[in-house]
Amino acid sequence: MFNVKVKSDVIKGIIDVTSPLVNEAKFNITPKGISLKAVDPAHVAMVELTIKNTAFEEYKSTDMELGIDLDKLSGIMRLANSGEMVSLEYDEKSNRLIVKIGNLVRRMGLIDTAGMPDSKVPNLDLPAKAVITASELSKGVRASEAVSDHLALSVDKDAFELFAEGDTDTVNLKLPKDLLVELNASGKFKSLFSIDYFTNMIKPVKAEEPITISLGNDNPIRVDFDFAGKKGHVTYLLAPRIESE
Repeated sequence: MFNVKVKSDVIKGIIDVTSPLVNEAKFNITPKGISLKAVDPAHVAMVELTIKNTAFEEYKSTDMELGIDLDKLSGIMRLANSGEMVSLEYDEKSNRLIVKIGNLVRRMGLIDTAGMPDSKVPNLDLPAKAVITASELSKGVRASEAVSDHLALSVDKDAFELFAEGDTDTVNLKLPKDLLVELNASGKFKSLFSIDYFTNMIKPVKAEEPITISLGNDNPIRVDFDFAGKKGHVTYLLAPRIESE
């Protein structure tokens, strides 16, 4: 059994977080809430998402897995206004997800989860952490997109820094400790990443919300943030670009 009612923004938030990496996802559903783990086809990035049942207006469920085509779900959710109530119900007989938005009903075929992998999130011990408001970070990332396809992120005990270098132009964003929500680093740590992936990771976060960035030297980056009124949590991991000298 899976029968819930929820504001459209919560479902759209799940889609915004997951769809940049994969077109299909296996949703693990329990009476306490929903979770998923997914790795992009290039194995460059992965996402882990959890959302509590309290994020929903109504929530009734048993333990189950639902394989959902995110493109299909995104298409139907575009018809829902912000804040509009959406109901989702699993029809076991037809193996379909019934989505209701107002008077509109969409019965959506589901994907067999048997062939969908169970991704494991590696336990990374990353030595540096910075917590930054999304608006500050996205400003630097947007500027970097115009000059390069990759950017360097670095953290030391005094500041967080973003740097991008193209053929003729450079972009630099340096945020000292007093402009950060939190900073914790025992030395200087720096890694290089793809701008496309990183942009998609921070895009779903609202302007004044905090984003936690954990990194090391040429290590994967870990990006954490809450959504759905702090009743949902997202963790991204992104592999570094290693440049030869």
